[in-house]
Amino acid sequence: MPIARAAKRATVRLGAVVLAGALLAACGGSPDEASSAGPGGKVTLTVDLFGSFGYKEAGLYAEYEKLHPNVTIKQTDTEDEADYWKSLQTRLAGGGGLADVQAVEVGRIASVTQQQADKFEDLRRYGADGLKNRFAEAKWAAATGRDGAVLGLGTDVGPEAMCYRTDLLRKAGLPTDREELAKKWSTWEGYLELGERYKAKAPANSAWLDSVGSLYSIMIGQEKERYYDASGALIWEKNPALKKAWDTSVAAARSGLSAKLDQWSPQWNQAFAAGSFATLPCPAWMLGYIKGQAGDAGKGTWDIAALPGGAGNWGGSYLSVPKAARHKKEAYELIAWLTAPEQQAKLFEKNGNFPSATGAIDKVAAAKDPYFSNAPIGKIFGDAAKAAPVQVLGVHDQNIAQQITNALSEVERKGTAPEKAWENARKGVANTIG
Repeated sequence: MPIARAAKRATVRLGAVVLAGALLAACGGSPDEASSAGPGGKVTLTVDLFGSFGYKEAGLYAEYEKLHPNVTIKQTDTEDEADYWKSLQTRLAGGGGLADVQAVEVGRIASVTQQQADKFEDLRRYGADGLKNRFAEAKWAAATGRDGAVLGLGTDVGPEAMCYRTDLLRKAGLPTDREELAKKWSTWEGYLELGERYKAKAPANSAWLDSVGSLYSIMIGQEKERYYDASGALIWEKNPALKKAWDTSVAAARSGLSAKLDQWSPQWNQAFAAGSFATLPCPAWMLGYIKGQAGDAGKGTWDIAALPGGAGNWGGSYLSVPKAARHKKEAYELIAWLTAPEQQAKLFEKNGNFPSATGAIDKVAAAKDPYFSNAPIGKIFGDAAKAAPVQVLGVHDQNIAQQITNALSEVERKGTAPEKAWENARKGVANTIG
């Protein structure tokens, strides 16, 4: 997200008795210390998310409540991840108003493990050590503190592809076959060249892509080192890969290939139905968001092709339990169930979130999505997930990314000179991270 994300299909069922028994066996700790159930053992678990994780839409909450009749789940959701994170920081500092389950975007997880570990439960207390083999090593390690504390369980990862409108490309005289397009835009230069062809014959009020901010985000997701190197040193200003993503995004803005829409804004949301852009850099979790914004009318007009320039990852999240949570043990049981391979496979099939649980990846390999012209989403995103680099994560990844995309928006929407916008990004980063 989840950045706000949106997001997020093989139906695999696990018997209720087996599942409940496995969860109870996995949970250690003292119920008296970790739980505060109401009369009759009834528990209302609060879950605070950003973007669209898809749990409610995929029916997972209802399924869990059926398996656990004493549990009611209530979700709150903030669309923009930056707003969500700011609010979470305020509540963590004050110790009040926190949900039993709080989501953490992958670009923030280093902040949790390195700076805020005292604010979150070490999930080993409830048996999380037994879940380690569920996840890819990098996904697990990213949420592990210096002392080995497990501070979150992985939800999804964000393998990247390109979503596009077949109807709009057809009107502009461009090919619509996903394999042909993947060849034509195998490089980012090829992608911009196709954009110029689209611009020449585009339907009225339609641009090649939504925003250069999304172009930058998808390109930087193809890199192992982005803002920090493996030693933890800041490298973003001198990183040639970042500079290439910046220059490509600036070129797209100056060529008028963008619809100039800030992602997650009301105008961006409305543009899905209006056909305001033909292509959208698209991590897996974006699929559910597209469906939600484009609605039934968009079914069959969208398709998905491999990404220019190779595989990458944009986003992915964790579920954590704050120390101030009221129902810690029950919260852990819920997140252990939601992040299990069976549930991650269901979520991908229904909503597009690509699994971080290794056992779920094979389950979704053959998945196709009728909404996206029956695109083989299991293969497209599965291949991308296997080839994507293991990214170096830093404490301020998300803050730096936000300043850069803000600066690109200045170039795109205000005509600010790229050199001036870059300097504004530098100042913004300095003010944000000190």
